[in-house]
Amino acid sequence: MCDRRWAAAAVLLVISFVGRLPAQESTPRLDPSPHTVQFVTVDKDVKLEVLDWGGSGRPLVLLDGLGNTAHVFDDFAPKLTSQYHVYGITRRGFGASSSPDTGYSADRLGDDVLAVLDALKLDHPVLVGHSIAGEELSSIGSRHPERVAGLVYLDAGYSYAYYDRTLGDLNLDSLDFEKKEDEFEAGVEPSDMKRLAQELQLDLPKLANDIREMQKNLEVLPSEPPEPTDADRASFPAWSSWQERTVGNRTPEAEWREIFTATSDGRVGKPHANPSTRGAIRRGQNEYTSIRAPVLVIFAVPHDLGPYFSTNNRRSAFEAWDESYSGAQAKAFGAGIPSARVVQLPRANHFVFMSNEADVLREMRAFIERLPMWPGTVTDNLRLPGVGFISFHAVVSLGTFPNPTGTA
Repeated sequence: MCDRRWAAAAVLLVISFVGRLPAQESTPRLDPSPHTVQFVTVDKDVKLEVLDWGGSGRPLVLLDGLGNTAHVFDDFAPKLTSQYHVYGITRRGFGASSSPDTGYSADRLGDDVLAVLDALKLDHPVLVGHSIAGEELSSIGSRHPERVAGLVYLDAGYSYAYYDRTLGDLNLDSLDFEKKEDEFEAGVEPSDMKRLAQELQLDLPKLANDIREMQKNLEVLPSEPPEPTDADRASFPAWSSWQERTVGNRTPEAEWREIFTATSDGRVGKPHANPSTRGAIRRGQNEYTSIRAPVLVIFAVPHDLGPYFSTNNRRSAFEAWDESYSGAQAKAFGAGIPSARVVQLPRANHFVFMSNEADVLREMRAFIERLPMWPGTVTDNLRLPGVGFISFHAVVSLGTFPNPTGTA
């Protein structure tokens, strides 16, 4: 959840609340969601937690947002098992998955997902990602589109997932500038140094504009809610109630238990994840501009920040900014990936699969119903207007997945 995405504002607020939240004692681990748990090796000394909710039909894999684990889908996933076989993956660095010091670039995280698909022998699954998981979706959709049937972005289509040069992004543009600066200082050939110097000079106005946009973001951010009281921290139910009163979502209890430690008496604990992991993921972002798989991308425009902000005197200013900011990214995604189905849900929460569950389920099911089946089956072809039948692999490689309904 970073710059040129809604996380530059609203998500930063939501995550700042989450970062202060406690969990209950880790024993016993209360998790009533109907899934099994296994661990899959994806790299040397790296294992990822994989949840399996069961179900029949096409495989569907859920990827969580930054700071979350697959347990964030404990309530949502069972709603899908009547039509799909549903899995969830907790990325490295979080929850019960391994927390190595390295391996947090977007493509490496995408490779981790592919390794799980290989280990479980999942044939052309649909990948569904929330928030920062958009970078993993785009990594796979740009490098290995033949591995998936489709990609679903749940408020995950921001600059880490689709980079639009006209909009820019402070984090990505800064990373690009630093890379060129390092190359220049490394003492390459004079002709290369001259080229890099010119590019660095041209990049400066873009960075200045990114900074101005960030300043605008900060000016319209509503104030944070008050800190939880000792009573709010006394038990998980008490904390969960506080969180729902402020942010608005009721996160599954098992998710909080995976994210946070707890004191011996079950009071507030510290996050399990290393604080540096978030920074490593930020530094590992890529500029994805070509996604060659069928895409459904759902944006919350403007975002609902929860009950605490409903009467905030800065709400109107924030929503006006967010309409422009998130709306521009949604428009850019649709223009850059014309085959994508882009949906905007007014005043949905960043955790859109919680706040607007029925909308998300409806859009997902309609999208998946239109996807071709696995290669080799009798439904391996699609009829495209004016083209006739075209194979699944051709659809993926050409990026021509039909979008008869257009942008919502």
